[in-house]
Amino acid sequence: MAHSLSDLFQHRLLFLGTNNKKKILELEKELGPRGFDIRVPKDFDDHFDVDETGSTFIENARIKAIAQAKHRGIWAIGEDSGLCVPVLGGEPGIYSARFSGPGATDASNNSLLLERMKQIPELQRDAFYVSTIALADPDGVVHIESSGECWGRVLFAPRGEGGFGYDPLFEIAEYHQTFAEMGLGVKRAISHRARSLRSFLRQLDAAVASQNRSEICDG
Repeated sequence: MAHSLSDLFQHRLLFLGTNNKKKILELEKELGPRGFDIRVPKDFDDHFDVDETGSTFIENARIKAIAQAKHRGIWAIGEDSGLCVPVLGGEPGIYSARFSGPGATDASNNSLLLERMKQIPELQRDAFYVSTIALADPDGVVHIESSGECWGRVLFAPRGEGGFGYDPLFEIAEYHQTFAEMGLGVKRAISHRARSLRSFLRQLDAAVASQNRSEICDG
């Protein structure tokens, strides 16, 4: 049976395909008030991993959304994000979470990035975060996609205790702060994930409005 977004609006059950608690909080903050019943991996007994075999962020977001939606039998969001450094040929890119190899941690990834960039002068340390989001139905059909970027630069040493990933090294020049130093309010306004999520929600809200108009006309 073909699915439409009206099915999602009717049941309001939505799976977030990530184990990252801070990503979950950011997504829940926007989706919860819209009446969605949010489910995450820890809500299920089985452990289901998805191989990120895509060559781009959006491909990986699609892969995760489709695999989780079909496995769970409910609508699912897949999200993929990472840091790209032009002077390193775009690395760590889609390998951001596992940049330092098997068993990678935020600390080991940051250490490797600093090592790779130790000879790079300040004027060549530009970098940008990317976030992509995909929404798939239980049949594995993608209905909404979005992406967002945020430019900054990589510091020579980490600063700040907040955030996750490469946030302690990623400084927004206009604010003279890293993502790890920023308050959540500012980060939620300017981050790559915030921009991608705003695009996603605009599309979702437009679909809701269209559905409501259709119901009024049918009535």
